[in-house]
Amino acid sequence: MGLPTKGDFLIPRRIVPNLVVGLASAFLLGACGSSTGTGPASAAPAAPAVSGPAPSASAASAPGDASSSESGHPATTTSVMAMAMNGTGVVVADGNGLALYRYDKDQPTPSKWTCAGACTKTWIPVIVQDSVKTSGVEQSLLGTVHRNGMKQLTLAGWPLYRYIGDTKAGQLNGQGKDKEWYAITPSGQKSAVTATPTT
Repeated sequence: MGLPTKGDFLIPRRIVPNLVVGLASAFLLGACGSSTGTGPASAAPAAPAVSGPAPSASAASAPGDASSSESGHPATTTSVMAMAMNGTGVVVADGNGLALYRYDKDQPTPSKWTCAGACTKTWIPVIVQDSVKTSGVEQSLLGTVHRNGMKQLTLAGWPLYRYIGDTKAGQLNGQGKDKEWYAITPSGQKSAVTATPTT
């Protein structure tokens, strides 16, 4: 066996630099694949925006908004009652005496809400956890509709809201707003009360 010639070393010398470049490329690609998603492109799959139970067939949410988060702060209540507001008419209020409203663009059958995003900063969805106590309101008329993992209270199928402009019990400052928002009566109808704004 003779001594190695100069040509014998040509192949190893070419392979080594190619291996180094290949390993460096693989390392850089691996680093890009572990992006936290803060850049314009991330290899990691996006997490779903909605958590909690999926809406049931009988409780549909607003079209195209199932994954959006609420802009306002949902109002949680454990009781509803019928009470006279401004001395005329009987409407439904929450346990703190704040009037509850219905929105003409919502649908009662099946229950469906359409107030979402910026709308919920003014009209706050009434959220319930479990059972709701009633006074002057027929329990059988109450229900819920799924709203982004929460349960919004309904009356006669209408999703219920509080108006941000009502700050004290007995106020009806949201009555007739935009000719679409009305205090709700114990039977689920629009209140015909013409409210005088109060402070």
